[in-house]
Parts: sequence; C-alpha cells; structure tokens
Amino acid sequence: MSLLFKEVVDDWGTSYQLTGAGYSLMVILMLALVVVGAALFGDRKTNKTSTKQIAFSAMAIALAMVASMIKIVHLPMGGSATLFSMLFIVLIGYWFGLGAGLTAAVAYGILQLIIDPYIVSLPQMLVDYFFAFGALGLSGIFSKSKNGLIKGYIVAVLGRYFFAILSGVIFFASYAPDTGILSNPFLYSAAYNGAYLATEAVITLVVIFIPAVNKALTSVRELALEK
Repeated sequence: MSLLFKEVVDDWGTSYQLTGAGYSLMVILMLALVVVGAALFGDRKTNKTSTKQIAFSAMAIALAMVASMIKIVHLPMGGSATLFSMLFIVLIGYWFGLGAGLTAAVAYGILQLIIDPYIVSLPQMLVDYFFAFGALGLSGIFSKSKNGLIKGYIVAVLGRYFFAILSGVIFFASYAPDTGILSNPFLYSAAYNGAYLATEAVITLVVIFIPAVNKALTSVRELALEK
C-alpha cells in the first residue's frame, strides 16, 4: 500500500495521498476503463462505432471535469454543487447504455481521485470515488426509455446520494454535531450530502426541461449514435 499511497498528518487527522506510482496506476486504469467500456459495450459490428463511443465518452468526461471546477455551492468539509458536471457523465449512459455508462462513470471517479483526492482508507476511497461517481452510470438503465434522460438523471443522482450517505455514516460520523437531531450520523450525512446534490440536481433538471436545451441534447444523442 505504501507504494501507491503516502500518509499525511494535519489538523484534520491522518489521511493519504497518491504517490507517483499511484497517480500513474489511476491514469492507466481510467483510460483502460473508457476503452474497455467501448470495446465491451459498443457495437461490435464496426470499429468506427467503438471509436466514436470512446471520443464522445472522453469529451463528456472532460466537460464534466471542467464543470466540476465551477462550484455554485461549496461545503466546508467537501462536497459541492457544480455547473452540470453530473449531467455530462449521465449523458454517457443515456447515449450508450448501462455497461458503457458505468465504466465511463467509474473512470470519471478515478479522474476526480487524481485531481482532488481525499483518502482516509482504502474502503472510503472505493465508496467515495469508484462507487459514488460510478453510480452516475446508472442512467444507462433508461437509455432506450421515453424521457430516458430525465429518469436516468434522477436515478443516477439518487445512486450517488446513496453512496455519499453510506460514506458519511461509516467514515465521517465523527463530524456530526454532538447534540440535536443531526447528531444522528445517518441524518447528518443525509442532510449534508443532500444539500449540494439536490441543489445541482434541481438546477440541472430545470435546465433540461427548457425546450431549446432538450432539443439540443436530443440532437447530440442522435449524433453520438449515428453509424
């Protein structure tokens, strides 16, 4: 473990940072996931389709990363409502289905780990970065449904919310207040994580319902799936 992580002690306690080898491994894993996702879950009849899927997935991940840096609300102990960053990842599942959505979403979680890591343990890292962000790929369940983007976005955000609550209860319960209703770790984690996730989700859904935006997103999907 010391090969991939180094210990950091500060006023908040002990945490871990990725070493050079750790960063390298995560970059390789992230790229591999996007490629493997396209290879396994793309249209195997033509190489062109897989290549297009990789290109569109990489573009969406890049846009999500940029959007994640534009924070509308930033909470003091981590977590922020961003400018539609979750939407860009949700789109991948909406375009290409569940398998491609999950692999791309986990790849995005790894990218978040590379750019802005906060690690207190290996299980916490997996829940916060692999599972929570990976849940955004659940949008792929509704890739062929009517109003699939809306349904997929809501389920994806709820999936991320579930893992965010789980992480808060298991790994960060000590941050809950000593008294009051929020002294319960579950309620504290639900309220804390719900504050930023719900803010971004509501803003995003309002924007998606704008006819011009909805039409543009439909056109992009048609372009992504065009053979």
